[in-house]
Amino acid sequence: MNFMRTKISGKNAKFAIAATAALFATTPSSSQTVSDNGVPQAGLNIPEELTIFGKNDPNVRRATALVNGDIITGTDVGHRLALIVAANGGAIAEQEMQRLRLQVLRNLIDETLQIQEAEANEITISPEEVQQTFNQVAQQNFKQDISAFDAYLRTKGSSAETLKRQIKGELAWSRLLRRNIQPFINVGDEEVNAIIERLNASKGTTEYRIGEIYMSAPPEAAEQVAANMRQILDQIRQGGSFVAYARQFSEASTAVTGGDLGWVRPGQLPQSLADAASQMQIGQVVGPIEVPGGFSILYLIDQRQILTADPRNALLSLKQLSISFPEGTTEPQAAAQAAKFAKATQNIKGCGAANEVASSIGAAIVDNDQVRLKDLPGPLQSTIETLPIGQASQPFGSVADGVRVLILCGRDDPQTAAAPSFDQIMSQLENERVNKRAQIYLRDLRRDAIIDYN
Repeated sequence: MNFMRTKISGKNAKFAIAATAALFATTPSSSQTVSDNGVPQAGLNIPEELTIFGKNDPNVRRATALVNGDIITGTDVGHRLALIVAANGGAIAEQEMQRLRLQVLRNLIDETLQIQEAEANEITISPEEVQQTFNQVAQQNFKQDISAFDAYLRTKGSSAETLKRQIKGELAWSRLLRRNIQPFINVGDEEVNAIIERLNASKGTTEYRIGEIYMSAPPEAAEQVAANMRQILDQIRQGGSFVAYARQFSEASTAVTGGDLGWVRPGQLPQSLADAASQMQIGQVVGPIEVPGGFSILYLIDQRQILTADPRNALLSLKQLSISFPEGTTEPQAAAQAAKFAKATQNIKGCGAANEVASSIGAAIVDNDQVRLKDLPGPLQSTIETLPIGQASQPFGSVADGVRVLILCGRDDPQTAAAPSFDQIMSQLENERVNKRAQIYLRDLRRDAIIDYN
């Protein structure tokens, strides 16, 4: 094989992959000769009748890169890319695919370095551990039955092996950090107590649950990294999975949890991220935001008041009454039936009368005593939050789905939120410091690596 050898340096480790293309167009000119069948000869003396020895088999695995001697093939890259596409429901523009392909190759190089380092430290991950996480990803991330997940991945152009390799890399790196870095991280009791004091002093102020995709960016590559992150942001806003992109592309240790930072206060974030979070709405994604050493994309998962009960955590006891419309029902017909349904349900006097009313109007009825207010759709939250016990909401639905109302039978408001424990705060501080050391560790592995490109 003819390889281009590149030693990755600390400065340009994430951007050492160069895409080079050459297009050779041959057209007859005055200096060329042309055969009787119109094929330009260009002085190459190519025989008109020839035999090609051997064949180009597209199924042959060709190396895309060698990482300290370990092969990353085009098939590896293609399967990992297909995994991203599958996790995003196929919602990735064609022009985005080439950029993602290069990013996937960079990630596979990092992953290979992490696995190699773990093996050098005699860390092994058992097939049973990998399979357990594989099953969880199938159910939680892809909503697939475990028994059919392998076949599902094959239909998407990927494979179970590529996902298991990623899982193995994540588990190996996490275990390596716990062995080589975490024991040397020190958090003093006085630091934790100082945070507890600040929490008590901050009671009632806002804290955020944030997802983050972080990518490092040396000064000479900052513009390119920012452009890449803007494209990732566009894909997420078009329906792509934030969790999937975080797992594949984030360089922070939280990549394994889909970028979830947990609950953080503005003072725990770099100023640029704190400023952005304070202006975001729940569910909003923004970026790229410049932070020390790189850029971040932020996803505001939720927010709450420090040490203050969140009314959206109230547990509700509900009855749902619903009617459906026969096929072919027109909008005016549905509106008329919905009006009669609304009149009947608005006169309900408590949940004790709901069954009788449902029977009289031919409505189906469902009970649920463990519904968290915040789990309801946004428009319903504001309606149910102020609904008196025993009354029904305004009807909602559609011609296709039918019309329904919710009757509030009871409500258990949350108790005042407790401060995080001493151990929880200490664990968070340790994780933050492990994350910073892990980035340095990986940077050093890149700097010492020998990467051969095909």
